This record gives sequence, structure tokens and C-alpha cells, in this order.
Amino acid sequence: MKALYLLPVLLLMLNGCASVADHRKALDDSSEQKLTLGVAQKEIKAGMSQADVAKALGSPNMVTKDKDGVETWIYDKVSTDYAYSSSTGGISSLIFAIGGNVAGGVGGSSSRSSGASSRTQRTLTIIIKFNDSVVKEFTYNATSF
Repeated sequence: MKALYLLPVLLLMLNGCASVADHRKALDDSSEQKLTLGVAQKEIKAGMSQADVAKALGSPNMVTKDKDGVETWIYDKVSTDYAYSSSTGGISSLIFAIGGNVAGGVGGSSSRSSGASSRTQRTLTIIIKFNDSVVKEFTYNATSF
């Protein structure tokens, strides 16, 4: 009979134990292609037209042109990911449930909570130089901290 009382408590305890990584996966949105270093390395090649670059990476953050006619496109992206996960209960809830059922509902209201958080910041800078509207050269820098 005691096992029937414990089953819902155990299920609730297991349900609240998702990690920050699990929550981060649930938040990822893959509905649009994101500008990443991998996308830039895969898509951008010397000799590409400006239209093809814009199609692959989107609009640049900054465009400049020097006195020699070399046009430079700069993509500068910064992203910050926050994830927080919390759970309450744990073994104290299990003890409270057992104690409450055995002692006819009398017992202390002990509750424990715990949590974890994560913050990651990434930067990506891509610099593409065009000569006569085609890619002459490109460089990039990516950081994560």
C-alpha cells in the first residue's frame, strides 16, 4: 500500500531533474540559418559575387570602400546564451511523503531547492574584401567565453 503513495512522488521528483543542457536544447531555434563560423567557411569562396555572399550570410553590419575601390563587408555578431535550471524536492520530499503517510499526515514541511545556471558569450567577426564586386579575400575571428 505504501508503494502506491510513493509512485506519484517519485515521478514528480524525476520530472524536476532536468539539467541546464536539457533546457538549452529545448531553447535552440533551428527555424532560421544562423551565421556561424562553419557557415562562413563552407559558403564563402574567392571569386563569389556580392549577391551570392549576401544570399549566404545576409546583410553585413558595415560596408566600406577605400580609395582603390576595394569594398569591404564586415559581419560582426555577438551572442549571449543564458540557461537556468532549478528543481525542488529531492530526498526531503520523499522522506516527508513517507513520514506523512506513516504518521497520519503529521510531519515537518522540509523542502529543498537547487539549481544550476550557465552563461556563454560568443563573438564572430567576418571581413570580406571585394574587388570588382567579387570576393578577393576574407578573414574571420571567433571567440567563446
